[in-house]
This record gives sequence, C-alpha cells and structure tokens, in this order.
Amino acid sequence: MALPIEIEVWHGEIAELEVDGIVIPANETLFMTAPIAASVKRHAGDAVEREAVEQGPVSAGRAIVTSGGTLATPFLIHAVGVGHDLRPDAGRLSEAISAALVAADRLDLRRIALAPVGTERGVFATNDAARLLLDAVLDHVEQHPGRLESVVVAVPRSEDRAAFHEAIEALAFRNTPSARAERG
Repeated sequence: MALPIEIEVWHGEIAELEVDGIVIPANETLFMTAPIAASVKRHAGDAVEREAVEQGPVSAGRAIVTSGGTLATPFLIHAVGVGHDLRPDAGRLSEAISAALVAADRLDLRRIALAPVGTERGVFATNDAARLLLDAVLDHVEQHPGRLESVVVAVPRSEDRAAFHEAIEALAFRNTPSARAERG
C-alpha cells in the first residue's frame, strides 16, 4: 500500500535542495557546530546562526525556526533531538522531529527536506534514527492530513541510504490494512 506522503532519500548536501523548508539537527545552544549544521551555515551565512542562537538555549525535544539566509529555501528548522548529555533518548528525538513538523505546518510548508537528526556525534545509529524520524513523519501526516506533501531525507553519506530505504519499507508495511488492523 502506498504511503500518504511522498518520501525520497537523497544522497548529498541538504543545503543544495530547493524545498519549502529544511530541518537540520541542532544542539541545545543552537550554535551550528555539528557537521550538517556547520555545512548549512557555510551555505546560508553566519546570520542564520545568530538568528538561531538568539532564540536559545532550548531543551532537547524542541525545534526553532530561522530564515534560510542565502539558501534557496526560505526557512531552516533547527531540531534539537539530542541533549548535551548525549544520551540516546528516543522520546526526545521523536519530540524534536514532531516539533519540527508542527513548525513546518505553521509555516504552511508542503515540501521539506530533513537531515538525519539524532546521528550527530554518534548518539543514535543511523538505522535507529531513520526509523524514529520516518515514524514521526508518518504519525504527523496521519494526524494532520493534507498539509505536508513530500519529504526528502538528505543523507550526507551514501552508506546511510540503505537504512532510510529500509525504514521506508517498514513504514509501507505498517501502512497496510492488515498491519493497521493488528494495531487496532
């Protein structure tokens, strides 16, 4: 059965994508120092980091929005999925992704790109982060139909693609009538 949203996995630089908004991993201070955030800052300009830091610090499980700076996208959503304690807390990671998706809805974003939130500093294995991220996306779309239309997961390393493709296959199975009936 088809998913209620188009999900694509793309290997490359998330800052290059032309979408309505980009979700990147952030730390609690909102300084853009982790590899993906630092790369986005190089493309978007230092003003984006200043705009983010002015809104912080924030606790893990939250997300904030800034402009996209000089990127093609008008908005960056900074999702704090991992706290300063570097503890792999699946609940906080899911809350951060959900907060980012709620922010995307508030901004009426239809096409977004997401980086693998939670994998920064090796806190979550890619397959665990992929499952949590995509579960949060599907849950959000099921609860808020008709808003978000497509998601591109931009993986910086080619070896991460398989984990996200496997998570998409698991979502497709989860969305079959028999699987939904088992969940009640």
